[in-house]
This record gives sequence, C-alpha cells and structure tokens, in this order.
Amino acid sequence: MAMVLCLSGCARNQNNGAFISNSAAATPGELFQTSSDRVATIGMRNNLNSLYRLMDKLYQRNPREWRKSGLGDRDATQRAVQQAIEEGRPPPSLAGRQDIVALSYALSGEFEGDRVGAFIYAIGSMLVTAHGGRTQFYLTDSIDAQFVHNAARNIEKATWLLATRRDAQGNPLLLSNEISEQGRNLSFAVEFGKIVARLDYLSDVLDERYRRIGVNYAHSLLFLNFLPVQ
Repeated sequence: MAMVLCLSGCARNQNNGAFISNSAAATPGELFQTSSDRVATIGMRNNLNSLYRLMDKLYQRNPREWRKSGLGDRDATQRAVQQAIEEGRPPPSLAGRQDIVALSYALSGEFEGDRVGAFIYAIGSMLVTAHGGRTQFYLTDSIDAQFVHNAARNIEKATWLLATRRDAQGNPLLLSNEISEQGRNLSFAVEFGKIVARLDYLSDVLDERYRRIGVNYAHSLLFLNFLPVQ
C-alpha cells in the first residue's frame, strides 16, 4: 500500500520525455494498475502526444505566435508549453487561469500574447483536470466518467471555435484547417478527433467498470450466493 501511495503521489508531475513516444517499456508500477487504470494512462499519454503534434502544426502555420514567447525559437517555445502542462503551471500570459477558464480566455479577442501556447496549455490543463489532476493512474485513483465525457465535448467545441473565431479585422485568430483552391488541410480536425475518440472510449470503459460492480452484486443476490470474504 505504501508503494501504491508513493506511485500515486508522483503521478501528477511527469518527466517531459515520457510523452514523446507512443510506446513505453513495462514498469514495476504497472503491477499496481487495473486494466482500466492502464487504459486511462495510455489514453492520457496518447492524448498529450496528439496535443503536442497539434501545437507543432499550429506554430508552423502561425509563426508569429511562438515569436511572442521571447524564447528564441519554436522548439524552445514548444518545450516550455509542454513543461507547463505537465507541471500544472500556466504561462504568464494566462495570469494563473487553468482548464476551461484558460481555454475561453485564449480564444477571446482580449487575449494578447502567444495564443497557440495558451490554447494548447488550456486544453492540456483541462484534460489533466478532467482526469482528477493526474497523468498516470493506479489502484488508489478514481476518475469520474462524466468529467471525461465533458472534456470530450469541450474539445469538440474548442475545435469549432478554432476554425471559426475571428479578430476585429475578420482574420482567423489562428490558422488551422484549410479548404481552398490552394489545397486541403484537415489534419487539425483529424488529430482533435482522435483525442475525442479516446476520451469517449475511456468514459465508456469507466462506466462499464462501475456498472459491472453493480451487476455482479445483483447476480449474487439473484442466485443467493454469499459474497467472498477473503
């Protein structure tokens, strides 16, 4: 139990490199994970990977944004945003705002600063908040399926706002998807769709986990089975 509590306590702040790859070697900590804990951990890792790919794409299409960070180059800016997400530390431009409050502000006309970094941070912060403030999950942790479901719907709304929100001059706040005579680029919508799909799957897994607990108990009553005590 002491080992579980130790692992659980360390799950919030992760090594930044842990989310660069979609594959990872087995660790002793997996002994303290249920199947749904493992699904949640892998889902979070892959969703953050998707978010970092979206950040790279947005900075490529909107180079003026990373220049506002004052960090010298795009790679340094991306590392700073990634670290901010995984340490739960909002960038100065958000003035302490987190998750959905930060998301609304990052897509508002009043925001000044690196909008890409603020937008990506806000989504990352929202994902971590919806999962109980963690990025890895163990036996002692619990995740609310409703919050995960709500996060998926928020991603859908953010995707739509990213594509439609414009400044006072009628220009997009950020360039993302493109359908024009010059070509078609829907990679942003595709990547956001992957995040939504993973969140919806996890919420279904969590719902089923708790539903099965109730069903198993009902079976024990129906068939007059005594419950095990050891």
